[in-house]
Amino acid sequence: MSERTPVTVLTGFLGAGKTTLMNRVLTEQHGQRIAVIENEFGEVGIDHELVINAEEEIFEMNNGCICCTVRGDLIRILGSLMKRRDQFDRILIETTGMADPGPVVQTFFVDDDMKERLVVDAVVTLVDAKHVWLHLDNSDEVKEQIAFADVILLNKCDLVPVGELDKLEARIKSMNGMAKVHRTVNAQVPLEAVLEVGGFNLDHAMEVDPKFLEPEYPFEWGGIFEVPDGGVTFAATEAPDPSMKLVLIPVEKADDENLADAREKALRLFSHEAAEAQPGSALAADGRLYELILPGGDMAWPVSAAAGTYAVFTEHYPEELNLELTGAAGTIPSPIAAAYKPDHEHDEEVSSVGIEEAGDCDGEKLNRWISKLLQEKGTDIFRMKGVFSVKGDPNRTIFQGVHMLLDSQDGGPWGERPRKNSLVFIGRDLDREALNASFRKCLV
Repeated sequence: MSERTPVTVLTGFLGAGKTTLMNRVLTEQHGQRIAVIENEFGEVGIDHELVINAEEEIFEMNNGCICCTVRGDLIRILGSLMKRRDQFDRILIETTGMADPGPVVQTFFVDDDMKERLVVDAVVTLVDAKHVWLHLDNSDEVKEQIAFADVILLNKCDLVPVGELDKLEARIKSMNGMAKVHRTVNAQVPLEAVLEVGGFNLDHAMEVDPKFLEPEYPFEWGGIFEVPDGGVTFAATEAPDPSMKLVLIPVEKADDENLADAREKALRLFSHEAAEAQPGSALAADGRLYELILPGGDMAWPVSAAAGTYAVFTEHYPEELNLELTGAAGTIPSPIAAAYKPDHEHDEEVSSVGIEEAGDCDGEKLNRWISKLLQEKGTDIFRMKGVFSVKGDPNRTIFQGVHMLLDSQDGGPWGERPRKNSLVFIGRDLDREALNASFRKCLV
Protein backbone atom coordinates (compact mmCIF):
# COMPACT_ATOMS: atom_id res chain seq x y z
CA MET A 1 0.00 0.00 0.00
CA SER A 2 2.76 2.46 0.95
CA GLU A 3 4.55 1.90 -2.35
CA ARG A 4 1.47 2.52 -4.49
CA THR A 5 -0.70 5.59 -4.88
CA PRO A 6 -4.07 5.19 -3.13
CA VAL A 7 -7.22 5.79 -5.17
CA THR A 8 -10.65 6.62 -3.75
CA VAL A 9 -13.69 6.02 -5.97
CA LEU A 10 -16.53 8.38 -5.05
CA THR A 11 -19.94 7.32 -6.28
CA GLY A 12 -23.61 7.90 -5.54
CA PHE A 13 -26.85 8.45 -7.41
CA LEU A 14 -27.76 11.81 -8.90
CA GLY A 15 -28.23 14.44 -6.20
CA ALA A 16 -26.78 12.36 -3.38
CA GLY A 17 -24.19 14.99 -2.46
CA LYS A 18 -21.02 13.95 -4.30
CA THR A 19 -20.31 17.54 -5.38
CA THR A 20 -20.73 18.78 -1.81
CA LEU A 21 -18.20 16.26 -0.55
CA MET A 22 -15.90 17.02 -3.48
CA ASN A 23 -15.94 20.72 -2.66
CA ARG A 24 -14.92 19.93 0.91
CA VAL A 25 -12.02 17.85 -0.34
CA LEU A 26 -10.94 20.70 -2.61
CA THR A 27 -11.13 23.42 0.04
CA GLU A 28 -10.39 21.99 3.49
CA GLN A 29 -6.88 21.98 4.95
CA HIS A 30 -6.37 18.23 5.21
CA GLY A 31 -2.66 18.23 4.41
CA GLN A 32 -2.91 15.97 1.36
CA ARG A 33 -2.29 16.77 -2.29
CA ILE A 34 -5.12 15.18 -4.26
CA ALA A 35 -5.50 14.75 -8.01
CA VAL A 36 -9.21 14.65 -8.86
CA ILE A 37 -10.77 12.96 -11.88
CA GLU A 38 -14.37 13.98 -12.41
CA ASN A 39 -16.75 12.24 -14.81
CA GLU A 40 -19.86 13.84 -16.25
CA PHE A 41 -21.92 13.37 -19.39
CA GLY A 42 -21.18 15.76 -22.24
CA GLU A 43 -19.30 16.06 -25.49
CA VAL A 44 -16.56 13.63 -26.38
CA GLY A 45 -13.16 14.65 -25.11
CA ILE A 46 -11.14 15.25 -21.99
CA ASP A 47 -10.71 18.75 -20.65
CA HIS A 48 -7.59 19.04 -18.50
CA GLU A 49 -8.69 21.83 -16.23
CA LEU A 50 -6.46 24.25 -14.41
CA VAL A 51 -5.13 23.76 -10.91
CA ILE A 52 -7.90 24.60 -8.43
CA ASN A 53 -5.38 25.49 -5.76
CA ALA A 54 -1.88 24.50 -4.77
CA GLU A 55 -3.05 21.18 -3.38
CA GLU A 56 -5.50 19.67 -5.86
CA GLU A 57 -5.66 19.27 -9.61
CA ILE A 58 -8.89 18.32 -11.35
CA PHE A 59 -9.38 16.50 -14.65
CA GLU A 60 -12.79 16.32 -16.27
CA MET A 61 -13.97 13.39 -18.37
CA ASN A 62 -16.89 14.44 -20.57
CA ASN A 63 -17.41 11.65 -23.03
CA GLY A 64 -19.82 9.31 -21.34
CA CYS A 65 -20.33 6.92 -18.48
CA ILE A 66 -17.04 6.18 -16.78
CA CYS A 67 -18.05 2.57 -16.15
CA CYS A 68 -18.12 1.52 -19.80
CA THR A 69 -17.42 3.97 -22.62
CA VAL A 70 -14.35 5.78 -21.34
CA ARG A 71 -12.19 3.21 -19.54
CA GLY A 72 -9.46 3.84 -22.08
CA ASP A 73 -9.58 7.55 -21.28
CA LEU A 74 -9.38 6.82 -17.57
CA ILE A 75 -6.29 4.65 -18.04
CA ARG A 76 -4.64 7.33 -20.20
CA ILE A 77 -5.32 10.05 -17.61
CA LEU A 78 -3.98 7.85 -14.83
CA GLY A 79 -0.89 7.09 -16.88
CA SER A 80 -0.35 10.80 -17.45
CA LEU A 81 -0.83 11.55 -13.77
CA MET A 82 1.71 8.95 -12.71
CA LYS A 83 4.39 10.77 -14.69
CA ARG A 84 3.96 13.53 -12.10
CA ARG A 85 3.70 11.23 -9.11
CA ASP A 86 5.73 13.59 -6.91
CA GLN A 87 3.07 16.30 -7.22
CA PHE A 88 0.22 14.53 -5.38
CA ASP A 89 -0.41 12.04 -2.60
CA ARG A 90 -3.59 10.31 -3.74
CA ILE A 91 -6.21 10.23 -6.51
CA LEU A 92 -9.94 10.79 -6.10
CA ILE A 93 -12.31 9.69 -8.87
CA GLU A 94 -15.86 11.02 -8.86
CA THR A 95 -18.11 8.97 -11.13
CA THR A 96 -21.30 10.09 -12.80
CA GLY A 97 -24.42 9.34 -10.79
CA MET A 98 -25.39 6.64 -13.27
CA ALA A 99 -22.15 4.67 -12.98
CA ASP A 100 -21.74 1.15 -11.65
CA PRO A 101 -18.57 1.22 -9.48
CA GLY A 102 -17.62 -2.37 -10.34
CA PRO A 103 -16.12 -1.74 -13.78
CA VAL A 104 -14.48 1.44 -12.47
CA VAL A 105 -12.59 -0.58 -9.89
CA GLN A 106 -11.71 -3.16 -12.56
CA THR A 107 -9.85 -0.45 -14.45
CA PHE A 108 -7.02 -0.65 -11.93
CA PHE A 109 -6.47 -4.34 -12.57
CA VAL A 110 -6.58 -4.74 -16.35
CA ASP A 111 -3.39 -2.79 -16.95
CA ASP A 112 -0.11 -4.11 -15.52
CA ASP A 113 1.30 -0.62 -14.99
CA MET A 114 -1.83 0.48 -13.13
CA LYS A 115 -1.68 -2.59 -10.88
CA GLU A 116 1.93 -1.91 -9.95
CA ARG A 117 1.54 1.79 -9.24
CA LEU A 118 -2.03 2.30 -7.98
CA VAL A 119 -4.18 0.66 -5.31
CA VAL A 120 -7.90 1.18 -4.64
CA ASP A 121 -8.25 2.46 -1.08
CA ALA A 122 -12.05 2.39 -0.98
CA VAL A 123 -15.32 2.83 -2.81
CA VAL A 124 -17.26 5.61 -1.06
CA THR A 125 -20.98 5.87 -1.85
CA LEU A 126 -23.26 8.76 -0.96
CA VAL A 127 -26.94 7.96 -0.45
CA ASP A 128 -29.66 10.63 -0.52
CA ALA A 129 -31.64 9.76 2.61
CA LYS A 130 -34.55 11.93 1.51
CA HIS A 131 -35.01 10.65 -2.05
CA VAL A 132 -33.29 7.28 -2.32
CA TRP A 133 -36.56 5.38 -1.79
CA LEU A 134 -37.70 6.73 -5.15
CA HIS A 135 -34.86 4.80 -6.81
CA LEU A 136 -33.95 1.98 -4.46
CA ASP A 137 -36.47 -0.49 -5.87
CA ASN A 138 -36.18 0.37 -9.55
CA SER A 139 -32.62 1.59 -10.17
CA ASP A 140 -29.91 -0.99 -10.75
CA GLU A 141 -27.27 1.73 -10.44
CA VAL A 142 -28.31 2.62 -6.89
CA LYS A 143 -28.19 -1.03 -5.88
CA GLU A 144 -24.75 -1.52 -7.46
CA GLN A 145 -23.37 1.62 -5.80
CA ILE A 146 -24.53 0.44 -2.39
CA ALA A 147 -23.39 -3.15 -2.97
CA PHE A 148 -19.84 -2.18 -3.97
CA ALA A 149 -19.28 0.40 -1.22
CA ASP A 150 -16.71 0.17 1.56
CA VAL A 151 -18.03 3.41 3.12
CA ILE A 152 -21.59 4.74 2.81
CA LEU A 153 -22.53 8.32 3.68
CA LEU A 154 -26.23 8.38 4.47
CA ASN A 155 -26.57 12.05 3.55
CA LYS A 156 -29.27 14.73 4.05
CA CYS A 157 -30.25 13.16 7.36
CA ASP A 158 -31.69 16.50 8.55
CA LEU A 159 -34.52 16.07 6.05
CA VAL A 160 -35.69 12.68 7.32
CA PRO A 161 -37.19 11.57 10.66
CA VAL A 162 -35.01 9.28 12.76
CA GLY A 163 -37.43 6.38 12.38
CA GLU A 164 -37.18 6.53 8.59
CA LEU A 165 -33.40 6.77 8.81
CA ASP A 166 -33.33 3.62 10.92
CA LYS A 167 -35.47 1.83 8.36
CA LEU A 168 -33.28 3.02 5.48
CA GLU A 169 -30.04 2.08 7.23
CA ALA A 170 -31.43 -1.37 7.97
CA ARG A 171 -32.31 -1.78 4.28
CA ILE A 172 -28.82 -0.66 3.25
CA LYS A 173 -27.15 -3.04 5.71
CA SER A 174 -29.27 -5.90 4.38
CA MET A 175 -27.76 -5.18 0.96
CA ASN A 176 -24.20 -4.55 2.17
CA GLY A 177 -23.51 -5.63 5.71
CA MET A 178 -19.77 -4.93 5.62
CA ALA A 179 -19.78 -1.24 4.63
CA LYS A 180 -19.22 1.41 7.31
CA VAL A 181 -22.31 3.68 7.39
CA HIS A 182 -22.04 7.33 8.49
CA ARG A 183 -25.15 9.51 8.89
CA THR A 184 -24.33 12.97 7.57
CA VAL A 185 -25.71 16.41 6.79
CA ASN A 186 -24.07 18.21 3.87
CA ALA A 187 -21.62 15.29 3.65
CA GLN A 188 -19.98 16.45 6.89
CA VAL A 189 -17.75 13.60 7.99
CA PRO A 190 -14.08 13.55 9.02
CA LEU A 191 -12.21 13.31 5.73
CA GLU A 192 -10.01 10.52 7.03
CA ALA A 193 -13.19 8.41 7.15
CA VAL A 194 -13.38 8.54 3.37
CA LEU A 195 -9.79 9.21 2.28
CA GLU A 196 -7.84 6.77 4.45
CA VAL A 197 -9.98 3.65 4.59
CA GLY A 198 -7.77 0.85 3.27
CA GLY A 199 -11.02 -1.07 3.02
CA PHE A 200 -11.22 -2.30 -0.52
CA ASN A 201 -7.94 -4.19 -0.27
CA LEU A 202 -7.66 -4.95 3.47
CA ASP A 203 -4.26 -3.29 3.10
CA HIS A 204 -3.26 -5.88 0.54
CA ALA A 205 -3.11 -5.75 -3.23
CA MET A 206 -5.52 -7.66 -5.37
CA GLU A 207 -3.76 -9.47 -8.19
CA VAL A 208 -6.60 -9.28 -10.67
CA ASP A 209 -7.12 -11.38 -13.77
CA PRO A 210 -7.72 -9.15 -16.84
CA LYS A 211 -10.57 -11.51 -17.79
CA PHE A 212 -12.37 -10.37 -14.67
CA LEU A 213 -16.05 -10.81 -15.49
CA GLU A 214 -15.68 -9.28 -18.96
CA PRO A 215 -15.80 -5.51 -18.58
CA GLU A 216 -17.99 -3.27 -20.68
CA TYR A 217 -16.21 -1.95 -23.76
CA PRO A 218 -16.74 0.91 -26.24
CA PHE A 219 -16.86 -1.65 -29.09
CA GLU A 220 -19.27 -4.51 -29.66
CA TRP A 221 -17.25 -6.94 -31.75
CA GLY A 222 -13.69 -8.05 -32.34
CA GLY A 223 -12.16 -10.67 -34.60
CA ILE A 224 -8.88 -11.77 -36.16
CA PHE A 225 -8.29 -12.07 -39.92
CA GLU A 226 -5.52 -13.56 -42.03
CA VAL A 227 -4.80 -10.96 -44.72
CA PRO A 228 -3.32 -12.46 -47.93
CA ASP A 229 -1.07 -10.83 -50.51
CA GLY A 230 -2.85 -8.76 -53.09
CA GLY A 231 -4.77 -6.43 -50.84
CA VAL A 232 -8.15 -6.59 -49.10
CA THR A 233 -11.17 -4.33 -48.73
CA PHE A 234 -13.88 -3.79 -46.15
CA ALA A 235 -17.24 -3.74 -47.92
CA ALA A 236 -20.69 -2.89 -46.52
CA THR A 237 -24.18 -2.41 -47.90
CA GLU A 238 -26.21 -1.24 -44.90
CA ALA A 239 -26.09 2.04 -42.94
CA PRO A 240 -28.07 1.69 -39.69
CA ASP A 241 -26.12 4.66 -38.28
CA PRO A 242 -24.40 7.65 -39.92
CA SER A 243 -20.99 6.25 -38.97
CA MET A 244 -19.16 3.45 -37.18
CA LYS A 245 -15.75 3.36 -35.49
CA LEU A 246 -13.22 0.69 -36.39
CA VAL A 247 -9.58 -0.09 -35.62
CA LEU A 248 -7.07 -2.59 -37.08
CA ILE A 249 -4.23 -3.98 -34.97
CA PRO A 250 -1.47 -6.35 -36.16
CA VAL A 251 -1.15 -9.53 -34.06
CA GLU A 252 1.16 -12.54 -34.12
CA LYS A 253 -1.46 -15.24 -34.71
CA ALA A 254 -5.15 -16.02 -34.53
CA ASP A 255 -5.83 -17.26 -31.00
CA ASP A 256 -7.65 -16.19 -27.83
CA GLU A 257 -4.55 -14.78 -26.18
CA ASN A 258 -3.72 -12.48 -29.09
CA LEU A 259 -7.35 -11.37 -29.35
CA ALA A 260 -7.37 -10.52 -25.62
CA ASP A 261 -4.10 -8.56 -25.91
CA ALA A 262 -5.41 -6.68 -28.94
CA ARG A 263 -8.69 -5.98 -27.10
CA GLU A 264 -6.86 -3.97 -24.43
CA LYS A 265 -4.95 -2.03 -27.09
CA ALA A 266 -8.23 -1.32 -28.88
CA LEU A 267 -9.72 -0.08 -25.61
CA ARG A 268 -7.12 2.69 -25.51
CA LEU A 269 -7.36 3.45 -29.22
CA PHE A 270 -11.14 3.88 -28.97
CA SER A 271 -10.58 6.77 -26.56
CA HIS A 272 -8.53 8.66 -29.18
CA GLU A 273 -9.89 11.09 -31.73
CA ALA A 274 -11.13 9.16 -34.76
CA ALA A 275 -9.97 9.85 -38.32
CA GLU A 276 -12.92 10.25 -40.68
CA ALA A 277 -13.00 7.66 -43.46
CA GLN A 278 -15.39 8.25 -46.33
CA PRO A 279 -16.11 5.28 -48.63
CA GLY A 280 -13.03 4.80 -50.80
CA SER A 281 -10.62 6.02 -48.11
CA ALA A 282 -7.78 3.63 -47.29
CA LEU A 283 -7.55 2.14 -43.79
CA ALA A 284 -4.16 1.40 -42.25
CA ALA A 285 -3.28 -0.99 -39.43
CA ASP A 286 -1.17 1.63 -37.70
CA GLY A 287 -2.96 2.10 -34.41
CA ARG A 288 -5.31 4.72 -35.79
CA LEU A 289 -9.01 4.85 -34.90
CA TYR A 290 -11.23 5.31 -37.94
CA GLU A 291 -14.81 6.54 -38.14
CA LEU A 292 -16.34 4.96 -41.22
CA ILE A 293 -18.86 7.32 -42.78
CA LEU A 294 -21.94 5.34 -43.86
CA PRO A 295 -23.97 7.08 -46.59
CA GLY A 296 -25.66 3.81 -47.56
CA GLY A 297 -25.59 1.72 -50.73
CA ASP A 298 -22.44 -0.12 -51.75
CA MET A 299 -19.56 1.11 -49.60
CA ALA A 300 -15.93 0.00 -49.54
CA TRP A 301 -12.70 0.91 -47.77
CA PRO A 302 -9.43 -0.57 -49.10
CA VAL A 303 -7.01 -1.75 -46.42
CA SER A 304 -3.42 -0.56 -46.67
CA ALA A 305 -1.66 -3.40 -44.86
CA ALA A 306 0.92 -6.02 -45.73
CA ALA A 307 0.02 -9.69 -45.72
CA GLY A 308 -0.27 -10.93 -42.13
CA THR A 309 -2.60 -11.43 -39.18
CA TYR A 310 -4.74 -8.55 -37.91
CA ALA A 311 -7.32 -7.98 -35.19
CA VAL A 312 -10.30 -5.80 -36.05
CA PHE A 313 -12.62 -4.16 -33.50
CA THR A 314 -15.88 -2.48 -34.54
CA GLU A 315 -18.22 -0.16 -32.69
CA HIS A 316 -21.22 -2.20 -33.86
CA TYR A 317 -21.73 -5.79 -34.92
CA PRO A 318 -20.47 -6.29 -38.52
CA GLU A 319 -23.74 -7.97 -39.53
CA GLU A 320 -25.60 -4.73 -38.86
CA LEU A 321 -23.75 -3.25 -41.86
CA ASN A 322 -23.28 -6.47 -43.83
CA LEU A 323 -19.62 -5.62 -43.28
CA GLU A 324 -17.17 -8.11 -44.78
CA LEU A 325 -13.46 -8.26 -45.43
CA THR A 326 -12.90 -9.33 -49.03
CA GLY A 327 -9.88 -10.24 -51.12
CA ALA A 328 -9.17 -11.53 -54.59
CA ALA A 329 -10.56 -14.96 -53.64
CA GLY A 330 -13.74 -13.56 -52.05
CA THR A 331 -14.85 -13.10 -48.45
CA ILE A 332 -12.18 -13.64 -45.81
CA PRO A 333 -13.58 -15.34 -42.69
CA SER A 334 -12.58 -14.57 -39.13
CA PRO A 335 -11.42 -17.82 -37.45
CA ILE A 336 -11.78 -16.30 -34.00
CA ALA A 337 -14.12 -13.55 -32.80
CA ALA A 338 -15.87 -12.28 -29.68
CA ALA A 339 -18.77 -10.00 -28.80
CA TYR A 340 -18.31 -7.13 -26.33
CA LYS A 341 -21.69 -5.42 -26.29
CA PRO A 342 -21.97 -3.16 -23.21
CA ASP A 343 -24.65 -4.25 -20.80
CA HIS A 344 -26.03 -2.25 -17.89
CA GLU A 345 -28.84 -4.69 -17.09
CA HIS A 346 -28.73 -6.27 -13.67
CA ASP A 347 -31.09 -8.38 -11.63
CA GLU A 348 -33.33 -6.75 -9.06
CA GLU A 349 -32.35 -8.56 -5.87
CA VAL A 350 -29.21 -7.46 -4.05
CA SER A 351 -28.53 -8.78 -0.56
CA SER A 352 -25.73 -9.75 1.80
CA VAL A 353 -25.04 -13.07 3.50
CA GLY A 354 -22.72 -13.44 6.47
CA ILE A 355 -21.10 -16.66 7.68
CA GLU A 356 -19.22 -17.13 10.95
CA GLU A 357 -17.92 -20.52 12.08
CA ALA A 358 -15.42 -21.41 14.78
CA GLY A 359 -12.59 -23.88 14.15
CA ASP A 360 -10.33 -24.65 11.21
CA CYS A 361 -10.94 -25.33 7.52
CA ASP A 362 -9.43 -28.14 5.48
CA GLY A 363 -7.29 -26.25 2.93
CA GLU A 364 -8.03 -28.56 0.00
CA LYS A 365 -11.78 -28.64 0.68
CA LEU A 366 -11.80 -24.86 1.02
CA ASN A 367 -10.06 -24.37 -2.34
CA ARG A 368 -12.50 -26.72 -4.06
CA TRP A 369 -15.48 -24.98 -2.45
CA ILE A 370 -14.35 -21.51 -3.53
CA SER A 371 -13.53 -22.69 -7.05
CA LYS A 372 -16.94 -24.33 -7.46
CA LEU A 373 -18.72 -21.32 -5.95
CA LEU A 374 -17.05 -18.83 -8.29
CA GLN A 375 -17.67 -21.03 -11.33
CA GLU A 376 -21.37 -21.36 -10.54
CA LYS A 377 -22.18 -18.03 -8.89
CA GLY A 378 -19.25 -15.75 -9.68
CA THR A 379 -21.20 -13.35 -11.88
CA ASP A 380 -23.83 -12.95 -9.14
CA ILE A 381 -21.35 -12.28 -6.32
CA PHE A 382 -20.48 -8.59 -6.37
CA ARG A 383 -18.23 -8.58 -3.32
CA MET A 384 -16.86 -11.13 -0.87
CA LYS A 385 -14.55 -10.47 2.05
CA GLY A 386 -13.39 -12.17 5.22
CA VAL A 387 -10.90 -14.27 7.14
CA PHE A 388 -10.22 -18.02 7.05
CA SER A 389 -8.62 -20.22 9.69
CA VAL A 390 -6.80 -23.00 7.82
CA LYS A 391 -5.63 -26.12 9.65
CA GLY A 392 -1.86 -26.24 10.03
CA ASP A 393 -1.41 -22.52 9.29
CA PRO A 394 -0.55 -20.37 12.33
CA ASN A 395 -1.55 -17.23 10.44
CA ARG A 396 -4.90 -15.82 9.37
CA THR A 397 -5.81 -16.02 5.68
CA ILE A 398 -7.46 -12.78 4.54
CA PHE A 399 -9.45 -12.92 1.33
CA GLN A 400 -11.03 -10.30 -0.92
CA GLY A 401 -13.20 -11.10 -3.91
CA VAL A 402 -14.99 -9.18 -6.62
CA HIS A 403 -17.26 -11.20 -8.89
CA MET A 404 -15.18 -14.08 -10.28
CA LEU A 405 -11.91 -12.89 -8.73
CA LEU A 406 -10.47 -13.90 -5.42
CA ASP A 407 -7.24 -12.74 -3.81
CA SER A 408 -5.90 -14.20 -0.56
CA GLN A 409 -3.11 -12.83 1.59
CA ASP A 410 -1.28 -13.71 4.80
CA GLY A 411 -3.03 -11.82 7.59
CA GLY A 412 -0.37 -12.43 10.24
CA PRO A 413 -0.49 -14.64 13.36
CA TRP A 414 -3.73 -15.37 15.15
CA GLY A 415 -2.01 -14.61 18.44
CA GLU A 416 -4.49 -14.45 21.32
CA ARG A 417 -7.50 -14.22 19.02
CA PRO A 418 -9.78 -17.26 18.78
CA ARG A 419 -9.45 -19.11 15.46
CA LYS A 420 -12.62 -18.70 13.44
CA ASN A 421 -13.90 -18.12 9.91
CA SER A 422 -15.80 -14.92 9.08
CA LEU A 423 -17.20 -14.36 5.56
CA VAL A 424 -19.48 -11.82 3.93
CA PHE A 425 -21.05 -12.16 0.47
CA ILE A 426 -22.88 -9.37 -1.37
CA GLY A 427 -24.70 -10.13 -4.58
CA ARG A 428 -27.90 -11.12 -6.30
CA ASP A 429 -30.04 -14.21 -5.68
CA LEU A 430 -27.81 -15.45 -2.85
CA ASP A 431 -29.02 -18.61 -1.09
CA ARG A 432 -28.15 -18.12 2.56
CA GLU A 433 -28.85 -21.69 3.67
CA ALA A 434 -26.97 -23.24 0.76
CA LEU A 435 -23.92 -21.02 1.31
CA ASN A 436 -23.79 -21.83 5.02
CA ALA A 437 -24.32 -25.54 4.52
CA SER A 438 -21.72 -25.88 1.77
CA PHE A 439 -19.12 -23.92 3.76
CA ARG A 440 -19.57 -26.10 6.84
CA LYS A 441 -18.42 -29.07 4.76
CA CYS A 442 -15.02 -27.36 4.54
CA LEU A 443 -14.54 -27.47 8.31
CA VAL A 444 -12.19 -30.03 9.83
